[in-house]
Amino acid sequence: MNRGRVMVGSPTADDSTGVVVRRPGEGAATWAMGSLFEHLVGAEETDGLLGVSLVTQPPGIATPLHRHTHEAEAFLVLEGHVSYRAGDETYELDDGCFIWLPRSVPHAFRIRGTSPARFVAFTAPGGLMGLYDEVGIPARERRLPGADGLAPEEELPRWGEVGPRYGLEVVGPGIPE
Repeated sequence: MNRGRVMVGSPTADDSTGVVVRRPGEGAATWAMGSLFEHLVGAEETDGLLGVSLVTQPPGIATPLHRHTHEAEAFLVLEGHVSYRAGDETYELDDGCFIWLPRSVPHAFRIRGTSPARFVAFTAPGGLMGLYDEVGIPARERRLPGADGLAPEEELPRWGEVGPRYGLEVVGPGIPE
């Protein structure tokens, strides 16, 4: 087992094979949307093919109905309850559920229940994590942000400025409470 090349807190890639390994707590992390986004692998490490993040979001977090014109997305719910609208259908996702969203499919979600949801988010091609990095701030710790995160009135305008460069288009309201 190759453990010698893995260094805590830094991206680890085997330059000879392109293999990337992330152990818990390694890699960059971002606070955005009142949430924690932990980078597992990014476009810069996969020749642009894939981006994967571990996401933790508190109850009540929701997005407007939107679409991504540059990439498809998929989510594997590890813990929690997520209402997910994709196209004209709404799906109730909980532990172990998976959803695939082809490029340009309008979608929105809302975290339900009383505890945070944790899921693995995939984008193909990679690169979408850069949007969260530009809109949010580097996470100081591997936890949900509190008062040390960005206030919504500071963060929301950034989405309007940065989102279009990433092919993010808001197309309607989110899922009601």
